[in-house]
Amino acid sequence: MGRHVPGSMNAPTVQRLNDARLHLSHGPIDVVLRAWGTAEAVQAAEAAAIALFPTILPGLAAELRTLRRPMADEPHVTHPIARRMVAACAPFAPIFVTPMAAVAGSVADALLAAMRDAAALTRAYVNDGGDIALHVAPGETLAIGLAADPSSLALDGALRVTAASGIGGVATSGRHGRSFSLGIADAVTVLARDAATADVAATLIANAVDCDSPAIRRAPASTLDPDSDLGDRLVTTGLGPMNDAEITAALSAGLARAETFRVAGHIIGAALRLGPALRVTGITALPPP
Repeated sequence: MGRHVPGSMNAPTVQRLNDARLHLSHGPIDVVLRAWGTAEAVQAAEAAAIALFPTILPGLAAELRTLRRPMADEPHVTHPIARRMVAACAPFAPIFVTPMAAVAGSVADALLAAMRDAAALTRAYVNDGGDIALHVAPGETLAIGLAADPSSLALDGALRVTAASGIGGVATSGRHGRSFSLGIADAVTVLARDAATADVAATLIANAVDCDSPAIRRAPASTLDPDSDLGDRLVTTGLGPMNDAEITAALSAGLARAETFRVAGHIIGAALRLGPALRVTGITALPPP
């Protein structure tokens, strides 16, 4: 949580990257996407994404005040992506969360939906700052690299997604990400049926990776960002060396929440990382990239 959708914005930009990917950027929304299929299908899918993209930030900015309200307040919104954000958060009640926890995943889902509505694609992904919406047709495979620290280019695992896996979204949250975290996880990666759900769940599981330790430094979110949807809740600002017992306790707390979400059918699986330690649920292994 704690993500920005500011009211002031520059014009959206579209850039063709050198490996058939498209880079779409508008204010804080930074998307990389790619589609596979016939040349005509790829062209139609990309055109649909490009047409939708400029409408997203103004639409969300118009409802920003409501989107920053806790789900307990039953926020009412009208923009299609804003409604997608609220719907993604609803199953996780009564845990504190605001619709902003689903913003990146919801944007990715909406762009992917527009692409798939425009054309029959064999594979496609929309990566919104690390929160990824996926489409894999039967018989196809899509490889997704995983990193414990999103600021690093180093990959520490990989997933091969197929149509049978049911995975339509992958999201990662933690104290290294773009948003504030209440917990201390280096990274929590969640697999779910869509990116919006994965986005919310990753945030909430990362918040739960926590323990009492003098190594943890915290500050009220409002002192770091007066507009944060977290208000005066304490967010992690730094982490010193931790002993094995502290790491185990923190990961156990996060894993318990992740398993609750998986049993309830909200997520397909999750991988939780803190320092050198890894815990997983619903994932048999994380092979090297």
